[in-house]
Amino acid sequence: MLKFCFSVFIGIFEANFDDMATYESLIKIRGAVGDLVFYNLNGKNVVRKKSGFNKAAFKKNPSYEKVRQNSSEFGHCSKIGKVIRKSLDPYIRAAGDPLLYQKFAKLMTEIKDLDMVSERGQRNVENGLKTEAGKKLLTAFRFGEKKNIADTIKIQGQALSLDKENKADNAVMITIKLDSENYTTEYAEETIVTDLQEVRIEKHFSEDDLLLYFLVLMNENHEITQMGFLG
Repeated sequence: MLKFCFSVFIGIFEANFDDMATYESLIKIRGAVGDLVFYNLNGKNVVRKKSGFNKAAFKKNPSYEKVRQNSSEFGHCSKIGKVIRKSLDPYIRAAGDPLLYQKFAKLMTEIKDLDMVSERGQRNVENGLKTEAGKKLLTAFRFGEKKNIADTIKIQGQALSLDKENKADNAVMITIKLDSENYTTEYAEETIVTDLQEVRIEKHFSEDDLLLYFLVLMNENHEITQMGFLG
């Protein structure tokens, strides 16, 4: 009798079944029955169809090719963003932006999309950063409410050009060597004298390396007033 009632219940229910729905029944069901999964969500009895996702098919089926490509590139951008942020962590933490991770990951994705050299699924941030558009995206990125620095400070070779808007009591230049293949960075910090119009920065790495420059300006209390990437 129980089996009969349950079958009738399911037959009636499937007539209005979509991806997920709630149901009322004297019988509280938990788990899978056929291609349906029953569970409790926020105090409501919910039923949904089993996912058709198959891990083996995802890896080999041609219909998932675009999904695989997007997944590969997303993972790359996430890892690159993480190692760059880690190099700057003591400073960007001061931005106080709880969404910084998501915003920076989006930035890496936008820069990756500028890679016109690699095939889809293999596009990378490094090639995107070699374009003028990629450099502009990086230098325009703002960390929280801190004023961006790239509009008033330029770097040419080993020379840093300052103007009177950039006077600060303390300043630090971070040079980051990015290895996008192994997802690692090396970085060097140096103190900058900001009462000069032009400052020579030290050469820490080879010019053949992919280098990112990040400048931080602070007041007499070592509070960050401006920061950002230079290009």
